[in-house]
Amino acid sequence: MKVLVTGVKGQLGYDVVNELTARGHEAIGVDVQDMDITDAEAVDRVIKAAAPDAVIHCAAYTAVDAAEDNEEICRRVNAGGTQNIANVCKELDIKMIYISTDYVFNGEGERPWEPDDRREPVSVYGQTKYEGELAVQNTLEKYFIVRIAWVFGINGKNFVKTMLKLAETHDTLRVVDDQFGSPTYTFDLSKLLVDMIETEKYGVYHATNEGICSWYEFACAIFKEAGLGDKITVNPVSTAEYGAKASRPANSRMSKEKLTQNGFKKLPPWQDALKRYVAELKK
Repeated sequence: MKVLVTGVKGQLGYDVVNELTARGHEAIGVDVQDMDITDAEAVDRVIKAAAPDAVIHCAAYTAVDAAEDNEEICRRVNAGGTQNIANVCKELDIKMIYISTDYVFNGEGERPWEPDDRREPVSVYGQTKYEGELAVQNTLEKYFIVRIAWVFGINGKNFVKTMLKLAETHDTLRVVDDQFGSPTYTFDLSKLLVDMIETEKYGVYHATNEGICSWYEFACAIFKEAGLGDKITVNPVSTAEYGAKASRPANSRMSKEKLTQNGFKKLPPWQDALKRYVAELKK
């Protein structure tokens, strides 16, 4: 199978290309300099020239706080860019995976979100990713929408790397303890995405590593895993005390039962993923 992957320089796109290649598929990884997804003509030209059997769309505007001040560009990328890709997939009659986010929900309550729950984003980033979902759902029949959360991988920036970097210059850190969710290791996620693209089991899915924690608990686990547990003091703070620009969902718990119902494997526990990831970073 020939698969075009957007956002190859990001955390997830990088791992997806590696996983496709490892399984003997032909992976064509593109990033903004190869195909600006906000340029409909470029998207049309590049995808048609590649003539793939499927597209895994990992590229996105993900700077959540910056999005509050840059709504237009965020929307051009997350909604418009996704629409451009969906249009070409429809014309070529090929399948598409769109990577979405827990931010499409309002984050209220404590019940895990189901894939078909009402979407009610509370930030610009969440709103534009929701619009991207709509673009896919209203344009295609052969699609997977996969919502992920709290992503970390070898390529690019993430919370784990940020914590370890801060530990080089700080002995005390403040981390939010009233937002709950599940970390997602791109190495594990990429295997699931390739499993999906090999099937026709279309629909909306949630995919994160198993287990729930707060950002505070995640940070403590990171330092412990990195052997820094005695050197860093992590102080729990509320979202209000922390004072980020964009609203974030307090409840990012997502139900992954639909994966097993459709014959897909759930991802390993996040603690196991973190252990493997930190070992990989140390190499």
